[in-house]
Amino acid sequence: MSTITALRTLRIDEHPNLIWVEIETDDGLTGLGESFRGAEAVEAVLHAQVAPWLIGRDAQQIEAVSHHLMTPYLGFHSSSAETRAASAVDLALWDLAGQRLGVPVHTALGGRVRDAIPVYNTCAGYRFNTAGAARRDVAQADHPAGPYDDQIAFMRDAGALAESLLDEGYRAMKIWPFDIYAPASNGQLLTLEQLKQGLEPFRKIRQAVGDRIEIMCELHSLFGTHAAARICQGLEEFDVYWAEDPLCKMDDAPALADLRRRTRTPVCGSETLGSAKQFRDLLAADALDIVMLDLAWCGGLTEGRKIAALAQAYSKPIAPHDCTGPVTLMAGLHLAVHAPTAIFQEVVRATLATWYRDLVTELPVLSQGTALAPTAPGLGTALNPAVRARADLRLRESGKPRRAL
Repeated sequence: MSTITALRTLRIDEHPNLIWVEIETDDGLTGLGESFRGAEAVEAVLHAQVAPWLIGRDAQQIEAVSHHLMTPYLGFHSSSAETRAASAVDLALWDLAGQRLGVPVHTALGGRVRDAIPVYNTCAGYRFNTAGAARRDVAQADHPAGPYDDQIAFMRDAGALAESLLDEGYRAMKIWPFDIYAPASNGQLLTLEQLKQGLEPFRKIRQAVGDRIEIMCELHSLFGTHAAARICQGLEEFDVYWAEDPLCKMDDAPALADLRRRTRTPVCGSETLGSAKQFRDLLAADALDIVMLDLAWCGGLTEGRKIAALAQAYSKPIAPHDCTGPVTLMAGLHLAVHAPTAIFQEVVRATLATWYRDLVTELPVLSQGTALAPTAPGLGTALNPAVRARADLRLRESGKPRRAL
């Protein structure tokens, strides 16, 4: 038995959406988990509801813990604060399991089926998703903060951006030029002029690099059925790899299935869904071409591998999401090298080059457009010690931690 003795949460004001969970056990190990969005709410759930139940239990009983935390009285079958808290705990328990066995998490899951997984670059900038809602627009006064301010780049010269990515070995990229048109009509109306303007970055990419790079279109769950169909049909000309989260409610199986019937553009979804049940319902309705899941939002690796198994049963590929935090990225990579139908791991080169590396000790090793399977025990990363010395650190502990921090 490996008894859980303490649960610790850490947040920093610079990145208010991020929360880390450290779980300590009486065998001297510390597991690391993470979640994103509504960090204060997740923190409250962890200390008020999770910790009193979790402390004193066996950290090796991951399935039992997951089952309990993923079926709360309220907040189940969604990406609620309860589910995000359960996700962070689950990642930490798998980190502990790998450390205890002396193997990477992908080995603890049953082994890897590949040594590396292709990555695509989500063309966000350095501060995307850091201080609130994701940035949608690029103003004339905006200037690149560095060579990887890719959201400004795709809105101004998407062809040059594609050439830059190819030069670094990337063979796939994701952009979202339609987001700026959604607010005016709550995503219900897209004019022909707006459609043509939104398609222009895709045209520039194809003109600049031809078919040497795959393009994904992110729609961020912003559009109604008519506007989404118009976008997806317009994208057909450019052979995009997928249109991601095209509808306002990505748990609407009939609406998604209807959209799939109306376009040749593959439909991908959804990072916003929590629990295997929601993915089961969409797959049963033939509503998805590609399954995207976020391990910090869907229930962690325990629920994530069930979603991957469902995707495999329905002969659908999976692509773990990350535009949020470095621990989630590492966890997604472990699942991506383990799951038979995985095709991509998302990365953001701007964050890999800057604040991700400041927060954790290790990040994925990229080589010619692929991420290599991690080799260290557990998730293979830990919080950078400098995080604990930050003036903006917000730390809470439940139980009996081994040492004061």
